[in-house]
Amino acid sequence: MGRAGRAEISARLPALRAEWGLDFIVVNGENASSGAGLTPEHAKLILQAGADCITLGDHAFDQKDMLSFIETEPRIIRPINFSKVAPGKGWRVFTATQGRKVLVAQVLGQVFMKRPFDDPFSAIESVLKTHALGAAVQAAVVDVHAEATSEKMGMGHWCDGQASLVVGTHTHVPTGDAQIMPGGTAYLTDAGMCGDYNSVIGMEKMEPLRRFITGMVKARFEPAAGPVTLSGVFVETDDRTGKATKVRMIRVGGRLEQATP
Repeated sequence: MGRAGRAEISARLPALRAEWGLDFIVVNGENASSGAGLTPEHAKLILQAGADCITLGDHAFDQKDMLSFIETEPRIIRPINFSKVAPGKGWRVFTATQGRKVLVAQVLGQVFMKRPFDDPFSAIESVLKTHALGAAVQAAVVDVHAEATSEKMGMGHWCDGQASLVVGTHTHVPTGDAQIMPGGTAYLTDAGMCGDYNSVIGMEKMEPLRRFITGMVKARFEPAAGPVTLSGVFVETDDRTGKATKVRMIRVGGRLEQATP
């Protein structure tokens, strides 16, 4: 989330990768540039810090340079059920350590979203069916970029047994429901943000509060720049089946520090 979040990723991610022995890292970067979208320059910083893949979201192309950059950078994924004429891809298979194949896909929710995106459930179903866990890929990660917790949970159950991890993004608030579902899929409703939690979902407090209280716009939203909590989810998987064996929420630094995996 904004400059502070980018700086925290750059500062902490390389050491965390080494300390935790991470084989594959996915970063949702759709709010990394001024809180709205992702510029090519900032995408490069996140990738240089150690991200193997960057997912986007409903703000995927708020930074117009991303329209052309995503066609040249295969490590950036936009939502699979975005406009059919949108550049880039909604899923890819990547090679992790020891040659293991990892599918990453992203879907946009429909509930409470400003635009009527295509059905995310049928969109992800076709991808998962052609990339079976333990066969075509050793792991599969699904980023559910959605507003409604119920829709995210529905997606988790829809993908249970077909994905290693279904994790929600978009609402910026970390949830406490990390679990492994009956079919072996790890699930978390929202990973939270890498940003300053002394804020309103990552934005400096005064302008959001003014709009809530008065209904009037006075200034632009600006990302908060205080101490950052790096938030996310840690998953271990079984190479043979691709299913999750361990899942933990991650809170490092800032205001929501908790124990590492």
